[in-house]
Amino acid sequence: MIGAGLAGLSAAIHLAARGREVMVVEARDEPGGCCGSAQTGRYRFDTGPSVLTMPEVLADTCGAAGENLEDLLPLRRLDPFYRLSFHDGSRLDVVAGAQRMAENVRALCGPDEAARYLRFRRRLEAMFEAEWSSFIDADMTRLRSMARPFALLRLAAAGGFRRLDRFVAGELTDERLVRAHTFQSLYVGLPPGEALAIYAVVAHMDTVGGVYFPVSGGMHAVPRTLAAVAEKAGAAFRYGVRAERVETDSSGVTAVRLDGGERLAAGAVVVACDLVRAHRGLLPDAAGDWRLRRPRYSPSCLVMHFGLDHRPPGRAHHTLHFGREWAGTFSALTAGRPQPDPSLLITCPEPDGIMAPPGHCTLSVLEPAPNLESGADWDRLAPRLERRLLGRLADLGYGDLSGAPRRTFDPRVWSRLGHSAGTPFALDHRFSQTAWFRPAGRSRRVPGLHFAGMYTAPGVGVPPALISGRLAATRILEGSR
Repeated sequence: MIGAGLAGLSAAIHLAARGREVMVVEARDEPGGCCGSAQTGRYRFDTGPSVLTMPEVLADTCGAAGENLEDLLPLRRLDPFYRLSFHDGSRLDVVAGAQRMAENVRALCGPDEAARYLRFRRRLEAMFEAEWSSFIDADMTRLRSMARPFALLRLAAAGGFRRLDRFVAGELTDERLVRAHTFQSLYVGLPPGEALAIYAVVAHMDTVGGVYFPVSGGMHAVPRTLAAVAEKAGAAFRYGVRAERVETDSSGVTAVRLDGGERLAAGAVVVACDLVRAHRGLLPDAAGDWRLRRPRYSPSCLVMHFGLDHRPPGRAHHTLHFGREWAGTFSALTAGRPQPDPSLLITCPEPDGIMAPPGHCTLSVLEPAPNLESGADWDRLAPRLERRLLGRLADLGYGDLSGAPRRTFDPRVWSRLGHSAGTPFALDHRFSQTAWFRPAGRSRRVPGLHFAGMYTAPGVGVPPALISGRLAATRILEGSR
């Protein structure tokens, strides 16, 4: 296993639990990959995903090794899942339960829109059911997986092949509610006008299924827990060691050569790291994938993490502050320019005594931003955007944070951390990079070489990464070298 991110850890658990000898090689000093952490003084920040949905996927991953997630990593369901704050001063709390949520919509948008919301919610459910077993939780990296006419017809009937913005606007009329159910397209790297409606399932996952968070330890507790499960199941870990080359012969994979010259014999290898960089020396030439000849990357982000000496009163765990602009912000991002009036995702977890000293807390702010492929001059852009972001936070009532302990991640930092194009969101999910058209889950010309993680199907996000690891393990267990 090359990479101890969520996908690599998932594959390690599934393989070790079935009695396979597993060695995980990780260049960093701890597990996590994209789901990492950073320390600044007395504060520890989650540097990866902050939104955890579909906890049953995480539970199933631990359950594959006979472990109970609730015993290892208690989660709490956030209430609200999100607080959506609009430029006109109105707000909408996204909460559990159809009727409770409809009441919030009624208070914001009126009874007619509340009725439309309930109908739309049922359509989201139908879309999710049409996709989950056939497209998300299935191995779409195999060509035969595309030959499922019934599943495709069912998805088409649910409206999955329309554009996301049109699909949502065809059901809802209040612009604020439309934004509430289309901003998630940025998770898959596309504006709502370019993303397929199949990605409305992302809105279903977090607005209907719910958003969760570890009771203590932040999101980085997820990979730490998975690593412990894998070790208990028999997997071994080598941290602080970089894989330099996957060695092969005429029969396929034979070993992994480490940076110190050590050679680890292997009958199968799962590459669970940035695939574009892996194809620049780590992988044999025969492992080339035509799908990566012209990779189209997702936008990146500017993230500022702050350590606060108190938790701002009345704040939700996740707050999305929408800017006044909408279509124009996506146009700028698509053109490789900073958004003129960006929407901000602010995460402010309840203090747990681990992420910050007692009585203190952390606050993280994410602004979508151009990646390094855009040609933007980040040496000049970064200071300007940081100043603008600090001003915006002050205007939104978070106070003057310029003197607070902080840590900033921009595309240059993401690149140094190993992310191609300086984006932690990998490839975008346009049609030509979806399902079978996404990079393959195994090499057809190098037996025993498999892939997992965000660059392959099902794609970006915590549940997809865990699923991709399980799918890689399944291919190996089935004897597909």
